[in-house]
Amino acid sequence: MTDPAFDAYGLFDEDYLHFYVEQLEEHAEAEADLLWRLLELEPGREVLDLACGHGRIANRLAGRGCRLTGLDTTPLFLERARSDAAARGVSVTYIEGDMRLLPWDDERFDRVINMFTAFGYFDDADNRRVLAEIARVLRPGGRLAMELNNRDWLIRNFQPASVVDRAGDLMIDQRRLDPLTGRIITERIMVRQGQVRRIPFFVRLFTFTEMRDWLLAAGFATVHGYGGDGAPLALESPRMIMVAER
Repeated sequence: MTDPAFDAYGLFDEDYLHFYVEQLEEHAEAEADLLWRLLELEPGREVLDLACGHGRIANRLAGRGCRLTGLDTTPLFLERARSDAAARGVSVTYIEGDMRLLPWDDERFDRVINMFTAFGYFDDADNRRVLAEIARVLRPGGRLAMELNNRDWLIRNFQPASVVDRAGDLMIDQRRLDPLTGRIITERIMVRQGQVRRIPFFVRLFTFTEMRDWLLAAGFATVHGYGGDGAPLALESPRMIMVAER
């Protein structure tokens, strides 16, 4: 079976920030609060924000006294993250890299966070490799928090198309579910400043039980599931937060 196209360079660019950054910033403080509680964070903790984007979470946690490292594949996002860190007066180490091959040889992190469905963009072998890499760089007793779609909710509420209008610019997503791969396959149409772009991409969906088994196989000892609000995961939870301890 041939994998569908995935235009990572087209997906993660300035247009992405244009359409998403306001929404992301609106919820960033509450997300930092939730992570602080679920991961029992405290000043001095070594934290890796994996697929850190423009640094909305990493910079806030650094402001609370954690020692942050952010890794992302998109130079534009890292540039913005560094600029925001400087404006906030916080120190964060931002690195361009691939989550499938983390650039550390030791168990250096107390916590790893991976937010806003920043997992599931590869084939299953590479998705599993990401989890193994996370476990490898976590110290014994270290924890991971990963925020994903809740597949059980999404299947019941699936929308094959959506439109976001931001000041007259349009982001149109046309989606289909592939039951053979467990993916949502999307064609995104960007209409901005008189230009039209088409961006193909996909993301793997997981039930809690499947993701739990993957994490246990990757070397984690315990896994718990929460909704996006931090309450125990329920069928009515659109978002799913996996908290796993090594």
